[in-house]
Amino acid sequence: MPANKKIKIESDDETGADRPAPPDSDDISDDTKKQAPDVSTEVTAEDKIAALEEHLEAATRESEENMDKFMRASADLENYKKRTAREMDDLRKYANQSLVKDLLPVLDNLELAIKSSRERENGDNNLLDGVELIRKEILKVFEKFNIGQIDALGKAFDPRFHEAVMREETSKYSENTVINELQKGYLMHDRLIRPSMVVVAMPKNRKSDQKEDSSTDQDK
Repeated sequence: MPANKKIKIESDDETGADRPAPPDSDDISDDTKKQAPDVSTEVTAEDKIAALEEHLEAATRESEENMDKFMRASADLENYKKRTAREMDDLRKYANQSLVKDLLPVLDNLELAIKSSRERENGDNNLLDGVELIRKEILKVFEKFNIGQIDALGKAFDPRFHEAVMREETSKYSENTVINELQKGYLMHDRLIRPSMVVVAMPKNRKSDQKEDSSTDQDK
């Protein structure tokens, strides 16, 4: 008869068939990650936003500075264009100024010759007419280039256009009136080429007037 075999029946406690398996460590870490907020991610996003805002502010400042530089450069360019155009216009207007200055003494001599010839009774009228014709032709050329004489005689003294050579006491004219013109002045457009050399009236001294009156009474 065969020997009795001992059959070992393992209980559930021993086998652990119904006992729940312990949770996996990886599962625990995953759950923990899901439940806990990702602090590092949130901080990084805030930093990026702050960096973008700072970059935007810097770009805005740079843009404003560039716009200011552009506006300044545009204004400088416009002023340069205006200044260049003005200089070119002045160059065209006053290109012959030096030539005119050289011709003025010639014109002065012609006028002196005419005046001297008229004062002499035995002057050569034909020569006088010829000199007068030359003078008129020169003045016509001057007129083409907007060169004109300054009207000074009988006018109030103006230091912008007149140069007082001397002052003369007189009761016929009011004070600071130009009573004699020794040399004519000239303008080219609105620019003074040469001032008029003039004699300016000044009031007579009362003492001199009294002396004249007393001498007149004595003569009577």
